[in-house]
Amino acid sequence: MTTKLIYETHSTTLDNENGIATGWLPGELSAEGRRHSAELGARNQGVDVVFSSDLRRAVQTVELSGLTAPHLRDWRLRECNYGELNGAPRDALDPRVERIRTPFPGGQSYNDVLELTRSFLADVKRWYGGSVVLVVAHSANRWALEHLLGGGVPLEKLIAAPFNWQPGWEYEL
Repeated sequence: MTTKLIYETHSTTLDNENGIATGWLPGELSAEGRRHSAELGARNQGVDVVFSSDLRRAVQTVELSGLTAPHLRDWRLRECNYGELNGAPRDALDPRVERIRTPFPGGQSYNDVLELTRSFLADVKRWYGGSVVLVVAHSANRWALEHLLGGGVPLEKLIAAPFNWQPGWEYEL
């Protein structure tokens, strides 16, 4: 039984607009982000369950979306923990590809996020097989999903590529 997983990034935050790497800090949606949350909800009607990161910006995205499906928060869907660099200017994280195996000082590596995402997916497959599942999370999770479900694209390539936003990425479990 196939499970359809739709991945959406959390809506635009004040930190996004100001070039800040929020990491494990809560974050707050901007006015633009609040508008985008409603659009996310409109295009994802009919999902069976919504999972989000437990960080405020992802939760707020779902709360403002107008979706009526059950909403479950999962800490395994958090952005990479940048440790001492949570809340630093985005450029302070560069070059990110050096953090695939080596954790940020006091934080995580992207491989850590990959393994948490793998664990999350195993639980979704076990408990929500055959469902349409919406996941609202962060860029590190998108890279992990693309690596795990999108044909094994190397993390190095995903992290180095420019971010091209789109209204949802779809995968099958």
